Amino acid sequence: MPLFSPRKTRIGRVANLGSSSSLLNRFSQQMGQADILLRLLLVMISLVLMVVCVEGWTAPFPYRQGQYSRDGIVARIDFGRLNDEKTEMARQRNEAETPPVYLAHTAAWRTLIDELRESLFAILNAKQPADVPADVLISLGLSIDMNGDMGDTSKTWETLKSTLGSAETGEQRIEQMIGEFTKFIEPLRQTGILDPSELALHDLREDAVIHIIPDENPADEQDIAITQVLLKEVLKSTGKLGRSWKSFDLLQPLQPLLERWLVNRAPSTLEFDEARSRQALNEARLQTEIIVDKYKRGTLLVAPGTNISLETLNILKAQFDEIAAGIAWYEGLLRAVVVFLLLSVLAAVNGYYIVRSEPRLVKSTARLTVYLGSLLLAIALARWMSFDPWRAELIPLLCVVMVLTIAYQQVIAALTGLSLALILVLSNGFDTGEFVAILGAICVAIVSIGQVSSRSKLIKVGIATAGTYFLLTMTMGVIVSQRPDRLWVDHELFWHALRGAGWCIAAGYLVAGSLPFIESTFGVVTDISLLELSDVSHPLLQELVRRAPGTYNHSIGVATLAETAADAIGANGLLCRVGAYFHDIGKMLKPQYFVENMTAGELNRHENLAPAMSTLIIIGHVKDGADLGLQHHLPDSLIDFIEQHHGTTLVEYFFHKASRYAGQQSAEVRTEVEESSFRYPGPKPQSKETGIMMLADAVEGASRTLSEPTPKRIETLVHEILLKRLLDGQFDESGLTLTELAIVEDSLVKSLISIYHGRIKYPDQKTA
Repeated sequence: MPLFSPRKTRIGRVANLGSSSSLLNRFSQQMGQADILLRLLLVMISLVLMVVCVEGWTAPFPYRQGQYSRDGIVARIDFGRLNDEKTEMARQRNEAETPPVYLAHTAAWRTLIDELRESLFAILNAKQPADVPADVLISLGLSIDMNGDMGDTSKTWETLKSTLGSAETGEQRIEQMIGEFTKFIEPLRQTGILDPSELALHDLREDAVIHIIPDENPADEQDIAITQVLLKEVLKSTGKLGRSWKSFDLLQPLQPLLERWLVNRAPSTLEFDEARSRQALNEARLQTEIIVDKYKRGTLLVAPGTNISLETLNILKAQFDEIAAGIAWYEGLLRAVVVFLLLSVLAAVNGYYIVRSEPRLVKSTARLTVYLGSLLLAIALARWMSFDPWRAELIPLLCVVMVLTIAYQQVIAALTGLSLALILVLSNGFDTGEFVAILGAICVAIVSIGQVSSRSKLIKVGIATAGTYFLLTMTMGVIVSQRPDRLWVDHELFWHALRGAGWCIAAGYLVAGSLPFIESTFGVVTDISLLELSDVSHPLLQELVRRAPGTYNHSIGVATLAETAADAIGANGLLCRVGAYFHDIGKMLKPQYFVENMTAGELNRHENLAPAMSTLIIIGHVKDGADLGLQHHLPDSLIDFIEQHHGTTLVEYFFHKASRYAGQQSAEVRTEVEESSFRYPGPKPQSKETGIMMLADAVEGASRTLSEPTPKRIETLVHEILLKRLLDGQFDESGLTLTELAIVEDSLVKSLISIYHGRIKYPDQKTA
């Protein structure tokens, strides 16, 4: 084998140089066009936004809750994970241990002491119990009837009077007793008294602790047990007041009386401070130490042959975040560039096919923008919806491929669907089984759609897609794990497959419900809309019947011919039929200038017009029809039939008539007849359906001129018209091949022969 290739001849080198230069020139010319640069800029911006949508600068997090791990997962690095559950439990414990804050009002005790002094002086100065105010007696637990009899409390009254002494010494004794009482209640003044109803109001136990802040000296705040601020508890023999009675000689004889008086007259001096209590709880939460679980490299995180639980998923996410945090910015940038290059390759593959097979998509900036926008929206939504708990990435993917199948063609939808599935799988780290299930669902959705004749078909497509996804998910789960028992043991696999099937059905309903919006956005018309437009009660068709009945009958005949021919080559026959209904609506504005609307013996108005003027009138029905279609909001695809059904053909009758007139003129005044002035403005047919319509329209009108429409004459007529249009270049942009034109010709001949076939003459039938 030679090391170097053979030496090229001079001719070969020159040929190659010329070819390369020509290619370079063509590329330079293309790049010099502003509209092409604009579309390339749109593609580049879309690719950058796709990188952003898939977060191309970071590695994907490949784990999901319930995901099966055949080989198990071990820790790749040493990392820590914040244990939210344990930390929250610790915070709750600290909150429970944080005492509520109460504000102690100390001024109430001075009022209470003054009240006791007044009560004792009232008793000292009273000659009999009836002279004492009733509220004082009641607060001391003394009772008196209407006759002044004190009953069982008379002894208590006598004890009280004797303790106070005579009027001469009583005042001094009372002051001494008040002094002892002040010392006696000093512990209560420092801690305060809590209303027992606060226990139930703030869910406090009697063995709990509260935090007390005196209003006069907040620095003396303290934590104290609730039993120390409940009056009944402190007055018990074991309480702090109950134990101190023996220390007060003057008060001890009056212990029962004073205890009853305190119970009846002592105010609740502790007030719950909600703001400080809430602040204390917040501080307790903030001061709680965060609990971090430590994992060493090589630690088994997920056991082999098990599913990932929610707790384990959080651990894996913590490890992922730890690894991502350690990646340098330039490494992330490099990864984003690599992702951009991958997306560029996919864009080049898709773009090459679209340019070759669907040029109208890339030639229109609006169409290209809608196409790229739908891809970006699908990727962004699929990426966002692919995480737990939804896992609904199928909805945007299926919606986009179904819409593209309806709007364009199955191959474009398949290429786009494959690209979207690949981008989603790589950006989420899905396994092979998930990729196969998603791709299978996309393929079934594309193949099953075809022509959308009813909304129920889209729902049926969703159901078929759901069944496919369910079966593929279950079978791939078995294949990937190599465990057949997962079919009946692994409930997570079943629910994942069932959930995905549900999203497939939801996508079918979503597309079916948004079909009118899809048609207006993508500029397409479905069979559903075509069937609605084919209704003869449409205002334009009704007006056509009324103003130009001959044209209406001509349109019905063209529709029959075009639909049959379109079905013969696999084109959209329904679109041809409805397009034929509306293709000549422009004639209703000047119906008397068209031969099919003239009655026998009627004067032909073109006889009194110059050929050029007649040509303007004839050609004008195309523009008039397009304007009427726009006014009545006909879809663009039907307006295409109106504008393209004559292409750029020549109005031969008036062109030849003008040529004859010019030939009869003298040489001095003779002018050349310009053929371009007698041609329709076009454009030429841009689709197979409009090309078929052009032929059907021409042969239907020409066949009416045959005096004896025999099969041979019909065949010759159709062939001549087709050949003339072909040589005139009218089908150059329609996509019709010679083979398809031959099939269309054969279909038109058969249809016309069936229309003009001979009938048996009955014996009594008279000739017309």
